Amino acid sequence: MKTFRHYLTESVRTYRYTIKIAGDIDKNFIDMFTYNLNKFDPISISEPKSTPIQKDPYGFPNLENAAVHIIKAEFKYPATEPMIQQIAQLLGHNINSVRVTTTDYDDSINSEAEGYANQAKDSPLLDNPELADGGKQASKDYADQYLDKVVPKKPSIDIPYAGKKTPTAPNTTKDQVQTKSPMSSIKLPPKPSTGARK
Repeated sequence: MKTFRHYLTESVRTYRYTIKIAGDIDKNFIDMFTYNLNKFDPISISEPKSTPIQKDPYGFPNLENAAVHIIKAEFKYPATEPMIQQIAQLLGHNINSVRVTTTDYDDSINSEAEGYANQAKDSPLLDNPELADGGKQASKDYADQYLDKVVPKKPSIDIPYAGKKTPTAPNTTKDQVQTKSPMSSIKLPPKPSTGARK
């Protein structure tokens, strides 16, 4: 039978974080930074891994041409990004150059980015057969003649009537009374001249 202590140690939750620090940092900064992370009761803190200098480092929109140092840490107590940023700021580093995410989230973003890179790598668009002729076949297929095949022109509507077609009605009634308006035959006098020049 398991003891209470065994159940308690099994239920201990840990918090895994990925800490990214952009810019130039030295060994003294890393030593002091990891020392100050001890307040979160760390289980493990990895050595920092540096990326090559990137024009636009991911996660740092205001930085250009900087390397990113990545530290993976696992703590017994939860930490927040402002807490870890404050540690870096007290050591003289810019607070906007420090980002903290959970390791699970960071791994999912990295695997998604790798999936997109592999998808683009496995199916290069320029090697597709429809682009081998410089797009001539595609322009032929999608020209107006192709559209005429798919969407034929609308036929003119000529539906036969059930009875006789109604003749056009003259301007008279059956008593031969003129129905034309008397106002249509009135001639108006010319407009008076004004003082405006032509």
